[in-house]
Amino acid sequence: MIDRAFDEYASKYDEWFLKNMNVLASEAALLAHFLTEPGRAISIGCGSGLFEAILRKEYDIVIEEGIEPAEGMAEIARKRGMKVRIGTAEESQYGVAEYDTIIFNGTPSYISGLDAAFAKAYEALKPGGKIVVLDVPKESSYALLYNLAKEVGTWDHSYFVGAKPPNAYPIEFVQESNWRSTPEKVELLARAGFTKFSFAQTLTKHPAYSDRMMEQPIPGYDSGDYVAICGVKEA
Repeated sequence: MIDRAFDEYASKYDEWFLKNMNVLASEAALLAHFLTEPGRAISIGCGSGLFEAILRKEYDIVIEEGIEPAEGMAEIARKRGMKVRIGTAEESQYGVAEYDTIIFNGTPSYISGLDAAFAKAYEALKPGGKIVVLDVPKESSYALLYNLAKEVGTWDHSYFVGAKPPNAYPIEFVQESNWRSTPEKVELLARAGFTKFSFAQTLTKHPAYSDRMMEQPIPGYDSGDYVAICGVKEA
């Protein structure tokens, strides 16, 4: 089960990001891009709260609430000052029209019922509220590498010599993933009722080289290995 994997390897998640500081900084900048004046916000699948801690420290953006299925991850997030409820994106109960912003950062690929999760988010947002969805797109270089690693079950294969990042994403998390393309996620968001989509992207270098420098977000979704989709619940 996905939550069991993240429970068992919770410390590995942070360790990987801290070995890839430019990737982490690039992804955090992308998250911050759509979070000006977030109002009351909640992070779905907040993990260890690493990104929320960076938002607070580097961007003065405060995200206090989170939902996380893995107790091991949630405990780390709580130590970082977040209020975290244990639950899944599909099954957790929200109030109606309760939030101004709902964040799915890096979580869509680990949510099997993404349509149900987006429908719940739509209901929980106030009119005029927004959803911010960030993930590795299925069509990206990272996801192609990850899917190959998932297929062969290891990074220790001749396929990856000279092609994978120096510090590759832990295979335990790769094996639990289900990457979706950006158009697929937009279609699910539209079905849930969201409109007025806007996009930004980062990690535009090949995965083997993406940690060499921090990147600022750029518009669009056709050249980045980490893509943000912002949708609105119209008033």
